[in-house]
Amino acid sequence: MGSLGRAVYTLGNLIRETGQAMDRLGCRLQGSHYFPEQLSRHRTLMNIFDKAPVVDMDAFVAPGASVIGDVQVGQGSSIWYGCVLRGDVNSISVGSRTNIQDNSLVHVAKSNISGKVLPTIIGDNVTIGHSAVIHGCTIEDEAFVGMGATLLDGVVVEKHAMVAAGALVRQNTRVPFGEVWGGNPAKFLRKLTDEEIAFISQSALNYTNLAKVHAAENAKSFDEIELEKMLRKKFARRDEEYDSMIGVVRETPPELILPDNILPDKAPKAVQ
Repeated sequence: MGSLGRAVYTLGNLIRETGQAMDRLGCRLQGSHYFPEQLSRHRTLMNIFDKAPVVDMDAFVAPGASVIGDVQVGQGSSIWYGCVLRGDVNSISVGSRTNIQDNSLVHVAKSNISGKVLPTIIGDNVTIGHSAVIHGCTIEDEAFVGMGATLLDGVVVEKHAMVAAGALVRQNTRVPFGEVWGGNPAKFLRKLTDEEIAFISQSALNYTNLAKVHAAENAKSFDEIELEKMLRKKFARRDEEYDSMIGVVRETPPELILPDNILPDKAPKAVQ
């Protein structure tokens, strides 16, 4: 480093130290009301002890979610924004094409009062609604847990069974095949219809497709995001009558079109 380089380096160091000194002075002047800013230590995937999450390459874990410790997430599954899967004192297993929606909590129990070991096992094609709490449970393939439901230690939800939104399922309860349980405490309400059973599989497929869109969006670089913002502004749709008056035909760039498996079915326009 030459003499000029050393001078610039020294000047930069002095400026940084001055800024730090001013920050400390400002904190003292604010007294007990100052707010110390700290670097966020959030990690989407986090080891604990010697346990590390194992997430399939085709799975989607949203930014802001936390997958901690002995957790396995299968192919095509999605862990949405604000979810916490904490496999610290036991293991969590999530099958393929399962979706755990926003703000849900999945935890485990080392053992219950009777000494039974209670990991959490979630099968394939399962839908778990927003803000559900799953603790030391087994949820079999193609089951459905509604929004805000709470499943306590030892609960088993069998295949094609449904726990209604807001239900509280007590410890060691078994929700049988093809039944809907709801309430606090949860109890049998009725049998699922064939259409509802088909909806469970369709719900899982819908979320698998939607997760691909979110994964692609979260993987975009800053330049790609800025380009899309410019394209949206340039190709913003106006009223069709207005466009026809000024002779403008607006074609949406392919970058701004959602995949067909995400968009709802649109009824064809009547031919005039």
